Amino acid sequence: MPQEKIINIQIEGGNAKPGPPLGPTLSSLGLNVKQVIDEINNKTKDFKGMTVPVKITVDMTTKSYRIEVGIPTVTALLLKEAGVDAPSGDPAHKKIGNVSFESIVKVSLMVKPKITAKTLKSAVKSVLGTAKSIGLTVDNKDPKEVIKDVDAGAYDEIISKYESEWASR
Repeated sequence: MPQEKIINIQIEGGNAKPGPPLGPTLSSLGLNVKQVIDEINNKTKDFKGMTVPVKITVDMTTKSYRIEVGIPTVTALLLKEAGVDAPSGDPAHKKIGNVSFESIVKVSLMVKPKITAKTLKSAVKSVLGTAKSIGLTVDNKDPKEVIKDVDAGAYDEIISKYESEWASR
């Protein structure tokens, strides 16, 4: 049975550094620090400016490793897209920002591994529901209206543009 060492860290997406504490830890395990850091940064680049959980599993016998990247919450991703710090305390009456429909699709793609949606369209509707609950508008419309438009096929062209990316994630 292989001897494994697990390192759990929180890093800023795309911005892992070889300095302490990560660099010395990787080095002490006999790993190529630059190679591991580059791989982490590549895998987390979509989450620039956000804190991301990363798990590194090292096989101590072969010195091979696996990097798993956690995903920030849908709320955190939407707030970043809107450029705001916190959700609205009263989303029905106080809107905190506006995002584009393309931003909704982008967030849907990012969270695919952790949501149960089978299709990009259903993932988009789920993310729109979160946008509504935190006080965001989408293309200056209430997300509830946008969900009706999605159901009516108004956004099918944009959604189909991203279907292959959805399938490959």
